[in-house]
Amino acid sequence: MNRFLLIGLDGAEPSLIEPWMDEGMLPNLAALRSRGCFLPLESTCPPATFPAWTSCVTGVGPGRHGVFDFTEMIPGEYAIRFVNASYRKAPAVWNVLSDAGKRVVVLGVPGTYPPDSVNGVMLSGFDSPVTTRIDTSFVYPRDMYDKVREWCFADFQESFITPGWHEKALQSLLRGIEIKESIALQLMISEPWDFFMLVFGESDTVSHHFWMFHDTDSPRYRPGFQDAIRQVYQRLDTAVGRLINAMGEDIVVVLVSDHGFGGAGTGVVHLNNWLASKNYLAFKHSRDSILKKLALQFTPASLQGPLFRRMSGMAARAESSSRFGGIDWCHTRAWSEELNYMPSVRVNLKGREPLGQVEAKDYDRFVTELCAELESWEVISRAWPREALYTGAWVEKAPDIILELALEEGYSYNFLRSRGGSAFRRLDPVNHFGAKGQGMSGNHRNPGVVMFSEAVSKVCPHLVDIAPTILNVLDVVGPPMDGFSLLGGNTQSSDFHHDVSTIPSVEKPYSSDEEEIIEKRLRALGYLE
Repeated sequence: MNRFLLIGLDGAEPSLIEPWMDEGMLPNLAALRSRGCFLPLESTCPPATFPAWTSCVTGVGPGRHGVFDFTEMIPGEYAIRFVNASYRKAPAVWNVLSDAGKRVVVLGVPGTYPPDSVNGVMLSGFDSPVTTRIDTSFVYPRDMYDKVREWCFADFQESFITPGWHEKALQSLLRGIEIKESIALQLMISEPWDFFMLVFGESDTVSHHFWMFHDTDSPRYRPGFQDAIRQVYQRLDTAVGRLINAMGEDIVVVLVSDHGFGGAGTGVVHLNNWLASKNYLAFKHSRDSILKKLALQFTPASLQGPLFRRMSGMAARAESSSRFGGIDWCHTRAWSEELNYMPSVRVNLKGREPLGQVEAKDYDRFVTELCAELESWEVISRAWPREALYTGAWVEKAPDIILELALEEGYSYNFLRSRGGSAFRRLDPVNHFGAKGQGMSGNHRNPGVVMFSEAVSKVCPHLVDIAPTILNVLDVVGPPMDGFSLLGGNTQSSDFHHDVSTIPSVEKPYSSDEEEIIEKRLRALGYLE
């Protein structure tokens, strides 16, 4: 019986990996390619972290698993809440395998906090974009905590770039890979398992912040740190080689990234200002966003966690005020949360929003017309009604319109928040370094990459194909999925029933204790700007 090793390299970009393999810089990845295949891997649309990884491990799209972002709208309010693993509406592959008696080890998959009760070991991925380190609440069973306690995410603030920041960040990323490799190797040897999965996030973080040094053609290019991204990829290549070499012959290896990467230019899009210019939206005076930025900028990072921890509910309320404050809802028909990683538009619909302005009977026509007008703006390549992208019982959780921004000479625009002023501007050179919430120099792109130690039968794979492939290899029957095994087999059954003890059956908003935990980690909400 084969065992299955799934290695995630968050944000790994195929156009970087392929030439570096050819040049001998990534020998372990090149060896994996020579055994099987190297293919582009289609991600979700938009290619955002939480929905992408959730699609990877469930085999279904966001419309069926219900996770579209780090947050979701609270029904009947102009407010958001942070989602957790209980908001996932489909069983993950480790739930199915646990039900079948297979033993699993799962480490660091985004969107999995708190951990599921699995047959094996689970260490949650980050529960918010600014999580830095784990505590006992991340680990199942909790008595495994001492073995994994050193696991870390990007253990530095990413919202304000100061002199010397990049040097410290690079060293922290390389150290993080070393720590994760060590923990994974220990568990591989000490724990029995049939399925082992871990995700390295360093390839994503380094691309967000160091792309401007790597890409000499970038309009933001600066000398220095030109090898930073390659250094991280090479260290990841070493980790992949050590993990594979630690295994026996009875192992199938798959490496995936949830999306790829590309450079960001200097153009800045303020969608709400554009909507206001077209009379879809009206502003009112608000200091919420300004006060939030001042608080984040002038409160030391070491004190922000305790501040949020003491003020129960502060994080979600502060972010809601920042996203929705300053909008005159009685004179607004459409608005955007202006999230750089998920450009989208929401309709202020009567009967759904507290002060809705668009009649339900006019919804389809309104969305169609607004999509057409959005696509007439040169900075927007596509505008989709959500039903054109997603199917399933949870499509209603998605924004009403999903956008794909155009590229300017190959570089993406920066999609940033504003309350009044121009709809388009250029970044000042002083802001070219970027930061979370301020236009980072590298942005998510489609596609990602998949590497397989076996030959595959599908030449245009999608993230949703990974879960059914795992079940196929391990000969376990699972539920119907949107994806299909890359090996051509089929283990999906409409009669499948999962053990409800291994997956949350209802949404469980954070308790006061859990809210304190997550708010402690939200020491820098700039990522959500």
